[in-house]
Amino acid sequence: MTSAPPLYLQIQQHLLEKIQGGAWQAHHQIPPEEQLARDFGVSRMTANKAIRDLVQKGYLTRQPGLGTFVTDRKAESSLVEVYNIADEVRFRGHHYSNHVLVCEAIEADDEVALRLGVRLGSRVFQTLLVHLEDDTPIQLENRYVNPRWVPNYLTSDFSLHTPNEVLVAACPITDVEHTVEAVLVDQQTADWLAIDTATPCLSMVRRTWSGEQLISYARLLHPGDRYKLRSSVHRQAS
Repeated sequence: MTSAPPLYLQIQQHLLEKIQGGAWQAHHQIPPEEQLARDFGVSRMTANKAIRDLVQKGYLTRQPGLGTFVTDRKAESSLVEVYNIADEVRFRGHHYSNHVLVCEAIEADDEVALRLGVRLGSRVFQTLLVHLEDDTPIQLENRYVNPRWVPNYLTSDFSLHTPNEVLVAACPITDVEHTVEAVLVDQQTADWLAIDTATPCLSMVRRTWSGEQLISYARLLHPGDRYKLRSSVHRQAS
């Protein structure tokens, strides 16, 4: 016999159905915690947890003194954690796909050698993919991988598994470094992302480690009008 999900998850599911079903559009104010607690016969603490989790996941935003509102659901990534972009898209209830543009072994140039911590001219693996949400490009991922730690990387089927999934399966990520800046892109990149060259983009440089080993260096480009980056920190009250 299957047990019912926890009450806070039932509240979350109710809220997500309203959001993903279109009943509550961006900037819609959701019922306050007190009302949700009454409607579901739970404590206010339980209702608060349901809302807090959806705030952390980017579905809701709190405005002190005003209430809690549905966010504008641009595609987004966390600046703290490293998530699989395919899972992020599907979690939003949308369709994920990608186009593989490059999948090959190359010799590391000055930048790649420095960022990946290998000798100049060393053999490294490169993949270049466009990630799409509902057939709209949301990220261009240019990734370099040290073949010493992920020797079967290039034989992976990237139509089934993203580069992130392949790396995590081979070498669980323990440390990550992010650098973010606003950039404009060249015509080729603009064509891949289906944008104009005048469209501002967010560029994230990500390096990932597994233990002491530097596994991967990637440059992730996102159209600024389709993507946002999110960071949340939970601190214990002193």
